[in-house]
Amino acid sequence: MYSKINRRRASALTNYDKRLALLKSGLTRLVVRKTNKSIIAQLVGYKKDGDYIIANANSSELKKFEWMPHSNIPTAYLTGALLAKKAKDKNVGEVVLDMGVYKPVKYNVIFAAAKGCKDNGLKLKENIEFNEDRLNGKHISEYAKANKENKVQFSSYAKAKFDVSKLDEIFDSVKKKIINE
Repeated sequence: MYSKINRRRASALTNYDKRLALLKSGLTRLVVRKTNKSIIAQLVGYKKDGDYIIANANSSELKKFEWMPHSNIPTAYLTGALLAKKAKDKNVGEVVLDMGVYKPVKYNVIFAAAKGCKDNGLKLKENIEFNEDRLNGKHISEYAKANKENKVQFSSYAKAKFDVSKLDEIFDSVKKKIINE
């Protein structure tokens, strides 16, 4: 007997078994997606008519906090912190992490954004552990200091006059701005 495969499943966009399990929990979903240039974090609710967005944050919004957004771990953490800040006004209860078709890899941007949400007041069902030096970008700034002659790798930072060697210090100031806004 022939069974039709859903279009989104065939193109590896939706895992319907995972989605159904998340929806059955009845909790709001924390959806984090990574693109080539940004991180998108959303709190998504479910109704029979379809999903609806409760709050969302995009890493490009971090420019107003004087942060150079890239698709990296510190940017993901700050995007998660910004989402948690926006969600405080919406009275969101406990949330569950929706990774979509991403595979869970330790210390990736999905978990960094979730950690940013959890550290800033969002009640996340999962327990997330993360190396603090990677969250604040210390590993990037150390690499930039060790490879000062490599101008190509950090050229987008240089064009924006953003000092990568002080990334961890800038991260701390931006985090305080987000929390105290």
